[in-house]
Amino acid sequence: MKINEKLAAALNDQVTAELEASLVYLQLSYIVDSLGLSGIRDWLRAQAAEENLHAQQFADHLAARDVVPQVQSIPAPQIAATTVVEVFEAALAHEEKISAKIHHLAELGFETKDYDSRPLIDSFLAEQVDEVAMVKEILDRLRIVGEDGSGLLRIDAEMKAARSA
Repeated sequence: MKINEKLAAALNDQVTAELEASLVYLQLSYIVDSLGLSGIRDWLRAQAAEENLHAQQFADHLAARDVVPQVQSIPAPQIAATTVVEVFEAALAHEEKISAKIHHLAELGFETKDYDSRPLIDSFLAEQVDEVAMVKEILDRLRIVGEDGSGLLRIDAEMKAARSA
């Protein structure tokens, strides 16, 4: 079914936004790697891979509706984080940015009465609730332990185990 041009453009923008999110998580993983926290690094890298998958889901939806996705310019992440707390503050800020973009897609879907996009957009509305909650929980735990080395190592080990399970 033909897709509204305004919605198609916004979905295409989302492809790029998800790729940008992947780069943000990848950059955050580099910062954490420099701190010697391989479990958190691997968790962040897995998030980067997941964001690539999200980009592909939006691109596939466009392609299924006869729109050729076009990746737009993506700025290099500019993240000045030096602590794990700052890393997750940056991750949370980016997840909130992505959530706002998904909300905009939902509004456009309703506005244009594009019912064919609803399953995709609805799945991402739910996904973002989970993503934001997960990053907030990690950030809360990191704030509790502060710079306590044993606490950071425990969270690091837990995150490594969670990705291995």
